[in-house]
Amino acid sequence: MTIKYDSLETKSLARQIADNLQTAIFNGDVRADERLPSEHELAEKFEVSRPTIREALKILAARNLTRSRRGPSGGTFVKKPTQEEVKEIISNTTTVLINSGELDFKFFHEARYEFETFCCRLAAERRKPVHLEKMKAECEIQKDPTTNHEDFCHSDVRFHRNIVDATGNPLLRLIIDPVFDALQPIFNMAIYRYRDRDRIVSQHKQIHTAIENQDADKAVKVMVEQLDDQQEQMHKAHEWRKHQDKIIFKK
Repeated sequence: MTIKYDSLETKSLARQIADNLQTAIFNGDVRADERLPSEHELAEKFEVSRPTIREALKILAARNLTRSRRGPSGGTFVKKPTQEEVKEIISNTTTVLINSGELDFKFFHEARYEFETFCCRLAAERRKPVHLEKMKAECEIQKDPTTNHEDFCHSDVRFHRNIVDATGNPLLRLIIDPVFDALQPIFNMAIYRYRDRDRIVSQHKQIHTAIENQDADKAVKVMVEQLDDQQEQMHKAHEWRKHQDKIIFKK
């Protein structure tokens, strides 16, 4: 275990200590599931009080880098986050940013064009029977006239996630899945007045068939067509909202 016990500035000691420990974790000097030195040892090494060390450890825990365990074999350990935990963090952060206006939907569209067309190409090359079966199952749900709007939206998200899964690339799933989970439901609710369910089902079926036939160009062509539709629907939803705001303010 290698931790640099650098001299500290007088300002924000706890944060500086947390940053030093974080660097050691990121560099692999302290590995996942390895226990950090005790509060007493850290206090001596950094020449600070134990309350300052406790505050630094709280900062690390808030960054989701450590976990605590009580008992004789307890202490503070470097946390090994699961993919689901990482996805949840990205999804929650993205939701907060979009709801606070820090992240505009136009950036979401730009990213989707690049990510989804790339995923279509990889999926056409690497898809397995299980991926094709899942896509087909979602198409069946979507074409069912008894499927309500909310369930249709959930199925839509799952269909696109299945394409990402079909790439066989775990890093793409880690990045894209939580963003879809956070933004696609919000996006679907915004455009529901303008969406053409029959057209969406037709496009999904064409994408499914193209990926099944390993026709990447066709899959990309239909995906771009669907994304173009959604961008236009979002524009209409935005104009409708502006019109409603004018009516409200006039009252």
